[in-house]
Amino acid sequence: MRSLAVVQFETPQLGRRLGVVSGAEIIDVTAEESQVQRVSDAYRFAASQGVTLANLLTGLAERSTIRLPYADLLARRNLADGPVLRPPVDHADPYHVLITGTGLTHLGSMKSRDQMHVAAGAAKTPAANEPPKTDSRKMFEWGLEGGRPQPATRGVAPEWFYKGNGTMLRGPGEPLDIPDFTSDGGDEPEIVGCYLNDDHGRPIRLGFAVGNEWSDHATEKLNYLYLAPSKLRTCALGPELIIGHDFQEIELRCTVSRGGQVVYDSGPLWSGEQHMCHSLSNLEDHHFKYAQHRTPGDIHLHFFGTSKLSYGSRDWQYAEGDEIRITTTDFSTPLVNVVRKSAESTAPYSAIPA
Repeated sequence: MRSLAVVQFETPQLGRRLGVVSGAEIIDVTAEESQVQRVSDAYRFAASQGVTLANLLTGLAERSTIRLPYADLLARRNLADGPVLRPPVDHADPYHVLITGTGLTHLGSMKSRDQMHVAAGAAKTPAANEPPKTDSRKMFEWGLEGGRPQPATRGVAPEWFYKGNGTMLRGPGEPLDIPDFTSDGGDEPEIVGCYLNDDHGRPIRLGFAVGNEWSDHATEKLNYLYLAPSKLRTCALGPELIIGHDFQEIELRCTVSRGGQVVYDSGPLWSGEQHMCHSLSNLEDHHFKYAQHRTPGDIHLHFFGTSKLSYGSRDWQYAEGDEIRITTTDFSTPLVNVVRKSAESTAPYSAIPA
């Protein structure tokens, strides 16, 4: 099946719209079916018609005559100036979006995590002349051993973390924040599984998107038990939802530019099942096995992990205005975001007695 690239955008006059990417243009499919304003609307409409999501969108795109220059939407930041891109999957109520992720899923991911978590002065074990295994390495090895179970069999659980609800979601071109209570940000170029729970609570995989999971590795390095709060940051998705991709192999690359000069280049990064110790079905099973993750109508955006971070190799910290670009080969249009130092003061907070 050929992949289909879909975007969500907003216009000053007409509000939210859904579009299909066709070369250098966006075809407005909402123009053909007014109730289809988001991907979730399109899935429900397709289900009511007894057709697949891809077939519905392809049919609407073939009939629509409304086309917009894709480059204009990618470049535009202000809605007052014309149509702008939004995250390719979201919900009208951001509190019905759950953003989560898994770590230590990729065959190259262990090195980055071990560099952060192993004690610098760890004593060598006499037998193997190696540092003691970190908990991260133990969990990674569990994934190697049991992360690809046979069909209808539950494998070993991956690491899992919570990032926030839809208020933390950013689209292409939008800023990724460094809060005032931390010193740095951290790029995490990943593929994201995008899901909708249908009216019966069944998880429906809408497709995949490029994401920047944007974490706080400086905080995580202090102690691996700080991983949970280090993940409570903004993150980015898009520009496209890719429908119909087999998720076997995807090449990514992350670059960071400052003042027009590239200060970091990850080189080729590989994602997809061929480069992971967990199968896609195992990751999905361990997320949706929890009843609260199968609430009808909710959107789930699940980051599948990365094989490399810039944090372990750079001697600089992220600064206001840095541009992060995540590109892929034969998958999606690049995701570009800028870094913003949060202007909001968050210290100190103390609850007000009722």
